[in-house]
Amino acid sequence: MRTVMEMDVVGFAEVSGDKNPIHLNEDYAASTKFGQRIAHGMFTANLISAVIGMQMPGPGAVYLSQTLRFLGPVKIGDVVTALVEVVEKIEKGRRVRLECVCVVDGRAVLEGEAWVSVPSALPRES
Repeated sequence: MRTVMEMDVVGFAEVSGDKNPIHLNEDYAASTKFGQRIAHGMFTANLISAVIGMQMPGPGAVYLSQTLRFLGPVKIGDVVTALVEVVEKIEKGRRVRLECVCVVDGRAVLEGEAWVSVPSALPRES
């Protein structure tokens, strides 16, 4: 779970180079169908990446592919829950297919599927 903060949106714009005014300019965003600034869709998708890389499957996991469908906006102040579920395991190549969803206030705002390579052993801490 993560609460989307002002600094997240501004920081993601800096890092990604996506400075679309719908994310950064209150006046512009007020004139859109969302009525206010929204977080980058890829910021929300990155919450799935954090789950995959840090929790499940966890450290050493490597993305092979990801599909995404953006279902609704994420606004500053929203609490986003990223959920990842293993739906298929393939022993050869140590791959798993994951169903991924991000939820705000009980409604899905993003869904997709990921293929991930999982490590044969946990990586050593440095």
